Amino acid sequence: MKKLVPLKSVYAFIAVAETGSMTEAARVLYVSHSAVSQAIKSLEQLVNKPLFQRVGRRVVLNAAGKRYYRKVAPALEQVIDATEELAKTPNDHRITLNMVNSLAMHWWIPRVPDFQAFAPSLDIRISTLTGPFDIEQEGVDIALVHGKPNEWDRYYSEKLGDDDLVLVCSPTLLKNQTGLSVEQLVKQNPTIGAFNPRRKHDWQVWCDHYQIPMPAFHSNLTFDISIQAVQAAIRSLGVLVTHRLFVKDDISHGMLVELGKPVANPHQDFYFVCPKNKLKQESVLKLRSWLRHEFTHSETTLSDDTQGQDQTINPCSE
Repeated sequence: MKKLVPLKSVYAFIAVAETGSMTEAARVLYVSHSAVSQAIKSLEQLVNKPLFQRVGRRVVLNAAGKRYYRKVAPALEQVIDATEELAKTPNDHRITLNMVNSLAMHWWIPRVPDFQAFAPSLDIRISTLTGPFDIEQEGVDIALVHGKPNEWDRYYSEKLGDDDLVLVCSPTLLKNQTGLSVEQLVKQNPTIGAFNPRRKHDWQVWCDHYQIPMPAFHSNLTFDISIQAVQAAIRSLGVLVTHRLFVKDDISHGMLVELGKPVANPHQDFYFVCPKNKLKQESVLKLRSWLRHEFTHSETTLSDDTQGQDQTINPCSE
């Protein structure tokens, strides 16, 4: 059997190597100076050679000590990580779900009662990080991504639904403007814009589809995030091109009116993204099942709304 190395001596060795001081190492390890000194002495006796040398008031590794540190420090780090991971109390009923603010505000929150009825034992914590990020490092279990899957190559990704762009305004703004085409409405009303890296193409994609020029944006009506732009539209400040799923509930509650037909967004769709090992958790699979159903239901409802819109006289038909 191999000779056992006292773990406390290894702790002391690494602490002294990293602090350059036995006094400081003792403070880090919450032991006495003499305890650290004795641990280092025991280790040097075990390897039959000195590991440190004094340079002024500091204690530094010699050549043998440096070689030993390069092998021992990563190994001890693995021991610590493995111990911490094993000691964690798993909570399979709590999931951190990430999505952009607009989706959290306008899509997730209105559906919380439905999800609670579907999975009363699950506790979903919402985070709102934007853009690609390290899911594990940020403590996220699942990301409901509004983007493209190539940004998440490391993870399992599954498309949940398409993204459509729509022109919307408040019912109040639409009064006395019935019978106008979408082009006329854009020309005759202030235009609201959300301009950030994720939203910068919205108006251009919509205008290209309708073959109309990009409008000029009015003072005080350009915003950094979609939530602000949607609120401006609800308050009758102008017309807005935004993502249909973000305003579906506002439309159904009569706070906004959808103008014309939706336009497919080639730059973004909706995806379920998670580390592959998370697919072993029953709670993650349950949430995925619910998300699949909700997006399928949303797309069916939106399709029915569009067909109904085509069959009626739209006050702002093309």
